[in-house]
Amino acid sequence: MSFENWVSRKYTRAKKEKFLAFLNIISIVGVAIGVASLIIVISVMTGFGNNLREKIIGTMPHIMIDKETRINDFNQIIVQLRDINGVEGAAPYIQGNVFLETTQQAVGLVLRGIDPQRESGVTYVHQYLKKGSLTDLTDETVIIGEELARYFNLTVGDFVTFIAPGSGLAGEGWRYKLKVAGIFRTGMIDYDMNLVLTDLAQAQTIFQFPDNMSSGIGLRLKNPEAADAIKKDIYDVIGYKFIVRSWIDINRNLFDALFLEKWGLFIILTLMILVASFNIISTLVVTVTSKINEIGILKAIGAPASSIKKIFINQGMHIGLYGIFWGVLSGVGFCYVLGNYVKVPEAIYSIDRVPVDVQFYDMAAIILAAGLITFFSTIYPASKAAAMQPVDALRYQ
Repeated sequence: MSFENWVSRKYTRAKKEKFLAFLNIISIVGVAIGVASLIIVISVMTGFGNNLREKIIGTMPHIMIDKETRINDFNQIIVQLRDINGVEGAAPYIQGNVFLETTQQAVGLVLRGIDPQRESGVTYVHQYLKKGSLTDLTDETVIIGEELARYFNLTVGDFVTFIAPGSGLAGEGWRYKLKVAGIFRTGMIDYDMNLVLTDLAQAQTIFQFPDNMSSGIGLRLKNPEAADAIKKDIYDVIGYKFIVRSWIDINRNLFDALFLEKWGLFIILTLMILVASFNIISTLVVTVTSKINEIGILKAIGAPASSIKKIFINQGMHIGLYGIFWGVLSGVGFCYVLGNYVKVPEAIYSIDRVPVDVQFYDMAAIILAAGLITFFSTIYPASKAAAMQPVDALRYQ
């Protein structure tokens, strides 16, 4: 252990000077609270963001391929797409707007026709089903969201009437009475209220599509994060006459907002550590003032200014590192308690525990920010101590 480090540790502990020891403890606690708060808030924000991301990926394909004039011979295109490296599954879909007609009103919905046999290889809708299954989906049935079922007091076995604008001839054949075969719940109100699933053949009938035509093809990828890179391979295979959109493209505004919110909170809560750094400055100033005699003696016996400066920088860093250590420990511990023991309303969030995700990069950013703030807070008082002359320090002794 170096001379400077030994002295700085002695000043940090200050066993014989209770007031200095109290200031050191207050400074450590201040840094610890700031670090713990950052870890908890950022981890919860990340957890909720990842939970939302998983729901979005679960209810929609990773990549959606559309065409303004609809897709002909979609089975042939699916064969080509399945050969692309990174593609795990592919399925056709037909999507359009319909009205659900009741005695009181007509509500606009999104009707999506899917292939029940291939859809489970593209989305996780089958995992969200609370009643029924995809095998129950036929050309005379639909699967609706839980919020829609609750709003109209519907259950499995009930019949609902849909109006498809623009379909039918001379006002005939444009109403379709279908049976509710299942109810799903994703936990996202927009999907659970506005999305209705039916068989691909039924959707072709409603929207007047030929048997070999769909409005799009959905793909599941082995790695959803590689969607943007695989888009280029898709264009190379099927050409640029198709519109290829990834789940990232479709939800970019949402995820950008979550990103800005997360790091906005990071900046705001970092101010707590900045406030705690003023405690470190105050502590070092008080320490320098109370140790004037010792500083004078050290300089008188030949200690250079750099050693004096290093002593007080080390003392401030010891306070900061102790605070960071206890902040990380308490923050991670609190996150564990939140994630395992604290319940949230399942009816609102579709989960029964607080989603907490403590990520390494977030922790590294927090520790780095706290360390830098601590270091810069030590420079001024340490420099003032180093600039002190022995004659000034010992003048009144």
